[in-house]
Amino acid sequence: MLQISTLSTLVVPPMASLLTIKSPSLHFQITHLLVFFIILAPAQSVSHCRTSCGAIPIHYPFGIDDGCGSPYYRHLLVCSDTGNLELRTPSGRYPVRNISYTDPHILLIDPFMWNCLDRDNFRPTRAFSLDTSTHLSLSPQNDYLFFNCSEEDVIIEPKPMFCERYPDRCDSSCDSSSYLCRHLPQCPSALRSSSCCSYYPKATESLRLMLRYCASYTSVYWRNIGAGPYDQIAEYGIRVDFDIPVTTRCLTCQDNLKSGGACGFDTQTESFLCICEGRNGTASCKDRSISGHSKTAVIAGSVTAVSGAGAIGIGAGIWFWKKVRAKAPVTCGVQTNDNRLF
Repeated sequence: MLQISTLSTLVVPPMASLLTIKSPSLHFQITHLLVFFIILAPAQSVSHCRTSCGAIPIHYPFGIDDGCGSPYYRHLLVCSDTGNLELRTPSGRYPVRNISYTDPHILLIDPFMWNCLDRDNFRPTRAFSLDTSTHLSLSPQNDYLFFNCSEEDVIIEPKPMFCERYPDRCDSSCDSSSYLCRHLPQCPSALRSSSCCSYYPKATESLRLMLRYCASYTSVYWRNIGAGPYDQIAEYGIRVDFDIPVTTRCLTCQDNLKSGGACGFDTQTESFLCICEGRNGTASCKDRSISGHSKTAVIAGSVTAVSGAGAIGIGAGIWFWKKVRAKAPVTCGVQTNDNRLF
């Protein structure tokens, strides 16, 4: 939100006068002038980006303040007033358990998935999905367990003769004798009268198709506890991998000896900004050439202070801007439900 200082020298006609202006060109000039004052009014930019949400550290490429981090992950992380971090996806908002930056991944909790407390009582669930337009991907370290699937509609066990005739369909079977089904993490004897099988859906559509014929499902990821390839334990949750875009400007901006700033971006153009104490540099906080957006870039954390005399005129300017921008496409981290990867 922009900070607008009191425009003591700006004389704004009352609303009645605006409504009686008959010249369209004059009305356009007045509203355009008001928008001009709004954009050029001094703005207070954030001197730093929040580096945590609750106990979870927030570092590049992520940001919970708009304009911080990489624009590739804009609007994806949400920090609530109570300090709970969530990831936005097309299928909903999911609590974040933790974020690893050395082995880049996010661990999510899906409250709709089956857990040990459910036992044989299966609650309604929904398919988890990711937006393919982002730099997030579902980790191959996830395994998926499906419960009480219809054997008439789901291939529970591959038949030798079937695999010989249709080898391309053998990998689509849901393995009921898998290790995880025989050793459910944290609760090996939770299921008493229900069946379990392990299957890795290749896309959201195959997951939705499975859920048509299965009572519920859950995700299990393998957490590394040592350096060896077999030093892993299975835990419930969804592991989502992410990329860290590395640029020379960002490295220079973050270098404490040279700059000590935070990598960010202009929220209007999404061009790179080095967010510094009290100002925004183009590449480094010690760079004397300061970005021209230091007073006009929309960076979250600004405070609005509008004078009473200019409120009506500014409102008219904002109305005009919204009318012009009404047909502009809305772009954010989450788009439509088409072309999703599970």
